[in-house]
Amino acid sequence: EVQLVESGGGLVQAGGSLRLSCRASGFYFDDYAIGWFRQAPGKERELVARISTTGTTNYEDSVKGRFTISRDNAKKMAYLQMNSLKPEDTAVYYCSARILQLDYWGQGTQVIVSS
Repeated sequence: EVQLVESGGGLVQAGGSLRLSCRASGFYFDDYAIGWFRQAPGKERELVARISTTGTTNYEDSVKGRFTISRDNAKKMAYLQMNSLKPEDTAVYYCSARILQLDYWGQGTQVIVSS
């Protein structure tokens, strides 16, 4: 069974940092790209960052230079380091993997950035 479990969210002041973690199980982690998405209240879910199987990264424009996505294949973990957080980064953050044309999601972790 494919499982993705996020952790690391919380309440932080603007300008602060958080590190989100995503623990994967039930599939061969090395073979799949991992994405971090977020969904703010009343808004659609959006892709924040993506890391390929070879470590190539892509970021949504608003987080470039502030967020860093990484992966540790040996631990089956993906991370999202978030620095210089802004109130507009407040959202539920999800990690995701597309496996055999199906999108799998974790339960999400809440990030709240206070001004």
